[in-house]
Amino acid sequence: MPRVSQAHLDARRQQIVDAARARFASHGFARTSMADIVAESGLSNGAIYRYFTSKDEIVIAVCEQGTEALPKALTAEAVAGFLEHVRRLARDTDHARLVAQIYAEAAVSPPLAAVVRQQLAAMRAAVAELVPEHRRPDAAPIAEAFVALSASYSQQLAIRGDLDPAPFTAALMAIIN
Repeated sequence: MPRVSQAHLDARRQQIVDAARARFASHGFARTSMADIVAESGLSNGAIYRYFTSKDEIVIAVCEQGTEALPKALTAEAVAGFLEHVRRLARDTDHARLVAQIYAEAAVSPPLAAVVRQQLAAMRAAVAELVPEHRRPDAAPIAEAFVALSASYSQQLAIRGDLDPAPFTAALMAIIN
C-alpha cells in the first residue's frame, strides 16, 4: 500500500480546518457538531478523527491559524488600510463573526484562552515596534489601546454589520499621536 505524502495529509487537515471555520462563522461553536464539520468538509468521520480527537481541538486549530494583517506603519493611510482589510474579511468571509465566537469560547476554555492571549501579546508587541520614535516611552500603552480598539472594531462588525472604519481610524491615530 503506498504511503500518503505529508502534503496530502496537510491538505486534508487544512480542508477540515477550513470547513470548521466556515461552519463556526455561520452557526457558532455551540451549534456546530462534529457531524456538521464532517458534512461541510466532505470527508468521512474517520478522516476527521485521524486529525482531531474533538471539536475543541478543531476550535484551537482554527484559532491558531488566525492572524491579523497588522499595518506596516502607524500612519493614517496604513491604519485605514488595515481596518479596511478587517472590514473586507468581515464582509467576504464572516471573519468578524468567527473572531467573536473565538473570544466568547476563550472565556470558558483555558486552552483556547492561552492561544488567544499569546496571539494578542504578539499583536501588541508588533504594534509597539511600529510606534514612532518620539512616542517610544508610551509604546506599551499605545499598543494595548491599538489592539483593544482594533478588536472592538471587529466585534462591532460582527454585531452591527458593515461599518465605516473612518471613526476608528481617527481614534487610533489620536492614540498614536
